[in-house]
Formats: sequence, structure tokens, C-alpha cells
Amino acid sequence: MEANATKLGVIGVTLGDCAGVGPEVVAAALRSPLVDGRFDYQVIGQPIPGVVPGHPTPAGARAAWEALEEAAARAMSGELAAVVTAPVCKAGLYEVGFRFPGQTEFFAARCKTENFAMLLTGGSLTVALLTTHLPLAEAVRQISSKEIVRVGGLLADFLQRRKGSALRIAVAGLNPHAGEGGSLGSEEIEIIAPAVAELQCLYQHKDVIFAGPFSPDTIFHEAAAGGWDAVLCMYHDQGLIPLKLHAFHEGVNVTIGLPIIRTSPDHGTAFELAGTGRARPDSMIAALRLAAELALKQRATVPPDEFTGTTPP
Repeated sequence: MEANATKLGVIGVTLGDCAGVGPEVVAAALRSPLVDGRFDYQVIGQPIPGVVPGHPTPAGARAAWEALEEAAARAMSGELAAVVTAPVCKAGLYEVGFRFPGQTEFFAARCKTENFAMLLTGGSLTVALLTTHLPLAEAVRQISSKEIVRVGGLLADFLQRRKGSALRIAVAGLNPHAGEGGSLGSEEIEIIAPAVAELQCLYQHKDVIFAGPFSPDTIFHEAAAGGWDAVLCMYHDQGLIPLKLHAFHEGVNVTIGLPIIRTSPDHGTAFELAGTGRARPDSMIAALRLAAELALKQRATVPPDEFTGTTPP
């Protein structure tokens, strides 16, 4: 399907597992007046005939995977300005041969990049994750100063593109009370604090402040109140629990570091809600809005003569 020449680009939207809430929240979100009308939206994938809401099948999992492959290929070719992905069932995907921990890692592999990270944003809280889909014991073993500097840099670059300058980024500690001066763990002293110092040195002339490590039981409250632009978190649940408590229906997952734009609602397939009419499209709407926002900002960094039509204001 060709894009409307009067639009600024095409945003591809996958349906996810068609036995889940993906198809209904996508349909509801695309009808919403809150979605940016300057873009065309194309649904990638189709519901599988015979699939009953709430009852996933291997055919549905394969269709969800095929939609991801199409979305990634079209985004990498420049056909899509951004990709928004509805939720998939990882267990179902694994059963049909999917070999990635999640959609984040899938898109990184298809984009051939190893320098990526998961970020979530909703309400007044933004969190980036140092480690993602790992058992907690393994996540702790993966924490290193090098990784903190790497993900911290991706987070700073994302915030600069989205918000500009004068940024404040807090780095959470790993242990209770950020280690309590070493009495509750040495990671803050030996690993996290040196990485924060390195980040502060790297970004001191870019109007970005890194600080920490802070006690995880207080820093998210401060960030949600506006004291910080984002929090760099050490592991998956450290960031997702406060984000979902603060903005459960508005959370958006963003894969940062990719050469393409990929967002997703911050919820799962919710098989128990599929077909009941109770699934809310708020998070999908937020994911579509953020994808459009990022596409506009990316477009503004490319010379206008590389596009047809006019440059947006």
C-alpha cells in the first residue's frame, strides 16, 4: 500500500498474538482522535481465522512472528517511519522456534546492533534498564561499570533528542539503601559510583547531569515528582514496578539505540481480557503518539530535500 502523499510517513503497527488483546486495542487506538493524524498507520498482520480470543495457538504465534519480520524489514528499508508492536506471547513464540528473549532483542538482531537498551516511559517517569530479561541472580552478575556507561549514554542521547538540554539523570543503586556505605553490599562503591563519575565526565559539556547511586526506595518518588528526567535502573523489575505503579495505563516501551524507531504498549497479551471488551487502548495510544513524536524529531534532523512534501513546523 502506498503512503498518502500528504502525510509525513507511514507508521507500521503489528497486531501481536491475535488471541490476545492486540487486535482490539490496535483497532480502538487507531480510531482515537489522540493519534497524530499527520501520519498514515498501516496494520501489519491479520487475525488468524478460527482463533478464539483468550486461546493462543501455534498458528497465531507464527503469524505474530511473521508480522515482526515484515515490520523490521520495512522499517530497515526506510518504508516505515516507525514501528509500534502489539504484545506477543513469548511462550507461544518459543514453541514455534523464536530464539530471542523478547521483541526488544529481536529488533536489535534484525537491525544488526548490539548497542541497545530497553526504556519505558509513562506519566512523569522514564526509566532505562541496565539488564532486562534475565533471572535476577544472573542480572546481578551482569552489572558492570562498562554497561552502566553504555546504557547511560543511550539514555542521555534519547532524552536529548526528546527533551533537549538541561537534563538530570539519576542512577539507582542495586542494594537496599544503595549499599549503606558498603555494609549492605559493595556494588555501589566498586561498580556503580565509578560509572556515574565517568558518565558525568563524558557529558559535563553536553548539559546533562548524572548523579547517584541513589537508594532505590526513594529515587523513583523523586523522579515521578519531577526531580529527575529519568532513572537508570540496574534490573528489570527495579524499573518496571514503579513505572507500572505510576502509569500503568500510559506506559510505553521503547528500544533505544536502534537505527529505527520501535515502541510498544507496556502490557502483555492479557488473554484473560481478550474478547471481553474490557481491554483499554490507552497504552497503545501512548505508544502510537510517542512513535509519531520520535519520527517527527528524527525527520527534523534530516535535510528537507530528502523528503517529499513540506517539513513540519
